[in-house]
Amino acid sequence: MPVLHQMQVSGNCYKVRLAARQLGVELTLKEYGLHDGATRKLDFLSKNPNGRVPLLEFEDGRVLAESDAILWYLSEDTFLLPADRWGRAEVLQWMFFEQYSHEPYIAVARFWLSFAPKEELEKRRHLIPDWHAKGNAALGVMQTHLARRDWFAGGGYSIADIALYSYTHCAADGGFDLAAYPAVVAWLKRVGSQPGHVPLQVGW
Repeated sequence: MPVLHQMQVSGNCYKVRLAARQLGVELTLKEYGLHDGATRKLDFLSKNPNGRVPLLEFEDGRVLAESDAILWYLSEDTFLLPADRWGRAEVLQWMFFEQYSHEPYIAVARFWLSFAPKEELEKRRHLIPDWHAKGNAALGVMQTHLARRDWFAGGGYSIADIALYSYTHCAADGGFDLAAYPAVVAWLKRVGSQPGHVPLQVGW
């Protein structure tokens, strides 16, 4: 059985757990602490020199890092990835958006405001307005798209939705007010009603 090296509170790890659950893929979870430095130790770095989770380890010793790459691998030839070329390109478009325009601000604000030691947050407090400005810009892009479409890519629920859902649904932890984005809120409810859906904090 594949092993998912992960942190339960991480949205990037949640993406993988959610997709795997909805696809019926069984995983063994190996948990790492948020502040214990375990992903910076030699045994983990030998698997992923970037020192980050999630990391999916297969029975034959292969390892795959980066949450969206893992999502793509798991979803090949399944209902979570469109069969047509254009639909798959749309999925990639939104997954790139999530990693470059969304996660660096919404996820980062969540970490520092909800999980980081207070003394470390104080050193970065001057960055909060920028995180909020750029995170709200990303939410605005999502609002515009979802005002006219139910899903992000391919005309149906896909890993593009899972990728964006993971940190959007808990954006309030980072000080974001989702009430300003009604189409996003409606989409969150649609994602949450999909078969096999599990909340972030629920174990495997």
